[in-house]
Amino acid sequence: MAAKIEQLSEYAVIRSLRRFRDRYFSTSGKVDNDVVDITEEESQPGFLDSLSVDVQFLIMTFLSPADMCCLGATSQYWRAMVRDPLLWRFFLLRDMPNWPSIDHLTMPQLELLDAPLVSENEILDDTEEEGDQGTESKLDYMAEYLKGCPSCRQKWLPSWPSYKVVTSLLQFLVPSSEPRYAMLGPGMENLDVSLVTRLMHAPDVLPVSGTPHRQINGIGSGISYMFNNQHKFNILTLYSTNRAERERARVQQQNTTNKLFTLEGSDNSGYPVYSLAPQVQQVCQVVDGFIYVANAEPGRDERESEAAQIRAVLSSIWGSTSRPLLVLSCVSREETGASRTASLETSTNRNKTRYRTPCVDMAKRLGLPQLANPWMVQDTVAESLSGLLDGISWLLRCSGVKLYSS
Repeated sequence: MAAKIEQLSEYAVIRSLRRFRDRYFSTSGKVDNDVVDITEEESQPGFLDSLSVDVQFLIMTFLSPADMCCLGATSQYWRAMVRDPLLWRFFLLRDMPNWPSIDHLTMPQLELLDAPLVSENEILDDTEEEGDQGTESKLDYMAEYLKGCPSCRQKWLPSWPSYKVVTSLLQFLVPSSEPRYAMLGPGMENLDVSLVTRLMHAPDVLPVSGTPHRQINGIGSGISYMFNNQHKFNILTLYSTNRAERERARVQQQNTTNKLFTLEGSDNSGYPVYSLAPQVQQVCQVVDGFIYVANAEPGRDERESEAAQIRAVLSSIWGSTSRPLLVLSCVSREETGASRTASLETSTNRNKTRYRTPCVDMAKRLGLPQLANPWMVQDTVAESLSGLLDGISWLLRCSGVKLYSS
């Protein structure tokens, strides 16, 4: 069924583009001025315009979002062509599973994408254009794509003037508090590669700057790291139970009794409700943010309990909604060449098993769009720590740390 919907999606996009082309160019080969305002120079189709719609669509599937925008700037015809709503919805459905990160500002509206692109009756009926236009106008898919695509998001980051870069050298002379973050989650405990162990032995990624002697409510002081050789921050690791029980559960692929939380019951919708252990609650009240390590490998689905535990953590900070939540969507190792080839061969089927949960699906699984706090999901690999620095950079920015590019 998923493959059928995907085929219908491609057909619907080409059909929509062909309709526009037929309206744009008259049967004599000239532009229909009722469709768009056009200059005299564009009254005849160019070489690229004269290609079949199927070929034009194939070309556009190989272009990046920036290239698509450049193509739209070449003529009035392509400006309207690249803004076709069904085209950008197709790109969203195709590319979202491969996005390495998503946050509270760029999360697409998934409820509008879960429905089939168009109904089978609308596909077969080529005369009811008004019905199609009503379906297409529900959402600006191009804006949704450009908002969420990581390569486009990077261009939104502010570029700091040179004098502000110079002032960063003075930060060492000004005493500043060291941000502290509580890190927890099943991805710390049930992966084959320990993220915490790799983090402590990766000086090329995040050098350890020391272990402070102070303690936070008797639990421990955590470990301090140095980001970009400039900014110190502290991570306090909160495990669900002792090391022996964690290792036994990991080997036997079983769940442990999480001593950080107490199950209080369920709400009116039947979802579990948790409360924090008293000492953990005190820790959550004094840290500057949270790092939740989720297990993104296939076969792990504890969405209800995980989402409820995240809500318990955030509700423990006395109504503050400014403390950020970084979710590291973590797998043990990078995808191998063989598995990558296999995933590419089945990429048209959204229901096929992937080697990791896409970050957009992870955000939905953990109920992050319903949170008031700022949040981000970042794909991370425990063995190589890839993606970790991007997540830490976002977390520090949300904590008020000014990061200046060199």
